[in-house]
Amino acid sequence: MSAESKLDDKRMAVWEAFLRTYTTIIPLLECEMREAQDLSLIWYNVLSHLSHDSRGGLRLQELAEAIGLSQSGLTRLLDRMAEAGLVARKPCLDDRRGAYAVITPEGQAALEQATPIYRRGIEAHFLCHLRDKDVAALYEAFCRVLEEREAL
Repeated sequence: MSAESKLDDKRMAVWEAFLRTYTTIIPLLECEMREAQDLSLIWYNVLSHLSHDSRGGLRLQELAEAIGLSQSGLTRLLDRMAEAGLVARKPCLDDRRGAYAVITPEGQAALEQATPIYRRGIEAHFLCHLRDKDVAALYEAFCRVLEEREAL
């Protein structure tokens, strides 16, 4: 079956509902994070990725891909975050042209302070509207989409 024939009204409605949900909730979370912590969602996302990496940092290209930014966009973002003392760049020992982004102690503290606000916002604006079976179905669907995209 071609992709065109699968794109019926019901499937388009699901896609449009996903986009509306995203574009409704993200600004709410952004506002709450800025008001409570003066931390944008993209900064939170960067800190979260760096904090959860077992190697102690991420190569800049890996981080750019993880947060959906171009290399130049990430460079500008990291410059601002480094000025704020939240991240640092470290040279890559096995590739002189490469660099890692690492979270600083100040960045870790900011992440720890912001996480409860972030989680409360997700619960209040999104998860509270879902039943357990909805959560399971969405998780399964999103993982399948990501797995199939990664396989390409």
